[in-house]
Amino acid sequence: MPIPLSALPCTTLVNSTPQRALRSISHTARVAKALPFSLHRTCPGSDHEAKVLRMVMFGKPGSGKGTLSSRLVKKYDVLSLSTGDLLRQHIAERTAVGQQAEGIVAQGGLVPDEIMLQVVTGKLDALRNRHWILDGFPRTLNQGKLLDTHLQAQNTPLSLVVNLDVADEVILSRISDRWVHLPSGRIYSMSYNRPKVDGLDDETGEPLAKRPDDNPEVFAHRLKQFHDSTSPLVSYYASKPKSARMVTLHGKTSDEIWPKLEAVVRSSFPNLRERAAARRQHSLSDTFMTGEDAWVS
Repeated sequence: MPIPLSALPCTTLVNSTPQRALRSISHTARVAKALPFSLHRTCPGSDHEAKVLRMVMFGKPGSGKGTLSSRLVKKYDVLSLSTGDLLRQHIAERTAVGQQAEGIVAQGGLVPDEIMLQVVTGKLDALRNRHWILDGFPRTLNQGKLLDTHLQAQNTPLSLVVNLDVADEVILSRISDRWVHLPSGRIYSMSYNRPKVDGLDDETGEPLAKRPDDNPEVFAHRLKQFHDSTSPLVSYYASKPKSARMVTLHGKTSDEIWPKLEAVVRSSFPNLRERAAARRQHSLSDTFMTGEDAWVS
């Protein structure tokens, strides 16, 4: 089914006596920070060596896919790839694929799966050893099979499939409380993630708005579309235990689901590193740890 443009460690242990750890606060902080990574360092040839995160995430409309992906990208060295953005880039750059898609979109048509596959894989093939999350593709069973076939042929298969399980009534309540800063896409909830000033974006102070589709009628339609197209795709990945790891995460809010997602990612991809900004934030608290307490992480 086509998609419209708009939808678019050998384990190494760090040995040290408490006296050595007490030499200085800064020394302790560095060891405390390095320890979690050394415990996960792998021997050459082990199954976990250089394991790369190649991830897709499924969930009903309003289940928090965007929020969770953003948190992962902000904290860890992961790229987020939006199929809609990639398609628009191809059109703007007048590539061969972009010109094909442009003509279809101009006539109000839906971009065929094969063209969308070229748009997506043209980028993914250049990211062979990078961690990434793919947003907006696949959305249907046919797209999933096409993507799987291509990635397997490139020896870069998906490594993680995440399915977010949030109850319909929870999502309905969530979208009713949702406000958006349209230029940036930042999302606020009046129930659990309120802006500092009601009606205004925290960073710019600009007005927030409601999405046109954040209403019960549109949600019901989008939910039916999800069940019709994406549910078979989720079943397809669930039936392939020897391929990508698939996990289903349950919860009511993104704050509830986030630690579960982070635990899955950290345990499955021990080589995944935090971004410098996130490491600096952690180091502020690390500097206050001394003695044996510094080894707790």
